[in-house]
Amino acid sequence: MTHHLPRHPALSRRSRALSGQVRVPGDKSISHRSLMFGGLASGETRITGLLEGEDVLRTAEAMKAMGALIERRDGTWIIQGVGNGCLLEPEAPFDFGNAGTGSRLTMGLVGTYDMTTRFIGDASLSKRPMARVLDPLRQMGTQVLEAASGDRMPITLRGPKHAAPITYRVPMASAQVKSAVLLAGLNAPGVTTVIEPVMTRDHTEKMLAGFGAEIEIEVDAEGARHIRIQGQGRLAGQEIAVPGDPSSAAFPLVAALIVPGSEIAIENVLMNPTRSGLILTLQEMGADIELLNRRSAGGEEVADLRVRSSNLTGVTVPAERAPFMIDEYPVLAVAASFAEGETLMLGIEELRVKESDRLTAVAEGLKANGVDCTEGKDTLAVRGRPDGKGFGGGTVATYLDHRIAMAFLVFGLATDEPVAIDDQSMIATSFPEFMDLMTGLGAEIEH
Repeated sequence: MTHHLPRHPALSRRSRALSGQVRVPGDKSISHRSLMFGGLASGETRITGLLEGEDVLRTAEAMKAMGALIERRDGTWIIQGVGNGCLLEPEAPFDFGNAGTGSRLTMGLVGTYDMTTRFIGDASLSKRPMARVLDPLRQMGTQVLEAASGDRMPITLRGPKHAAPITYRVPMASAQVKSAVLLAGLNAPGVTTVIEPVMTRDHTEKMLAGFGAEIEIEVDAEGARHIRIQGQGRLAGQEIAVPGDPSSAAFPLVAALIVPGSEIAIENVLMNPTRSGLILTLQEMGADIELLNRRSAGGEEVADLRVRSSNLTGVTVPAERAPFMIDEYPVLAVAASFAEGETLMLGIEELRVKESDRLTAVAEGLKANGVDCTEGKDTLAVRGRPDGKGFGGGTVATYLDHRIAMAFLVFGLATDEPVAIDDQSMIATSFPEFMDLMTGLGAEIEH
């Protein structure tokens, strides 16, 4: 349990040129789904490249608790699934720690089963809104027996004897909500439809099709995606190679851009178009990022990235790009701090309901270290200084948020004065190798 771990501060300081070749851990979104679909499928699923961070391991424990056999052998994860419709009622609560994706997707998965399940998490997860997932589940017949104020954890669900398929229009751009409803539809008779006005990361649809689900996607005249899944079908075990996580690659990538003289290579990074907003934005700012050896792996596009330090210029990041880079705004704000002029990020209110209120956490961290920025209700404006003169010297409150912690350690690699963060312990939720990978490239980080 990570609920009350002691704090472990860390500090980064101006570094010499970064260099080297690295691989980042497997993609977190695909890792969660691989374990879930493998645990639900009939037969054997074998996964290589799985992200072995705390968040993903919580999903593995949840699937084990419902009957899936999961073991790690020589770096490969081997799953004997229970078969769609055959999950067992767990004997104990699911403790999801800090894992928003794992908890929300699992609520969808179990919500249409005739059984009782209880969800708990750490202080950060217990603040995050779950109504967005519980509302459609209620329409399918799920009872919420217990929930903290505002439909927050701890939450106890009781599934219906017979779930009702629904047509659900997702009210916000959220891959987690879309995925939860599709997973609930797997165990409901008939066709469940999710209408997605704004496209979000599409790993769930791609992977369900790969496991054999009957799923079809249609785009209407307004551009909304109608995703239909036939319930109670058979899923079959698969071989999955998880590509590198672009959200994790963002940290060494931005570090190389802002530390003068740097040149690094990041191998095997997922290039799914619904995840590439940060690279597009940085290239618009003048970043020297080359995509090499583009190829397909397991139905997803991957590439190797060559990144060189660059003179960046501020840009306006349009609101419609937010779903394609929502986890990368903290480290984009770091890059913007070293860009000429103003970078304006629009339509980023979803940052307020992540592991922390990321919008406020980023603005506070920048201001504490001398960066001129303005936080709006759903905007952030950062006015950069390319030489980083006068930046640093402050301590950043991380609010139990791994991406805030990593972003500000990257920030300190190019500032006048060192930058401290109040806690690094939660970095293990998504990127356990972060410290070793960064110091291996030459980053000056004390931890």
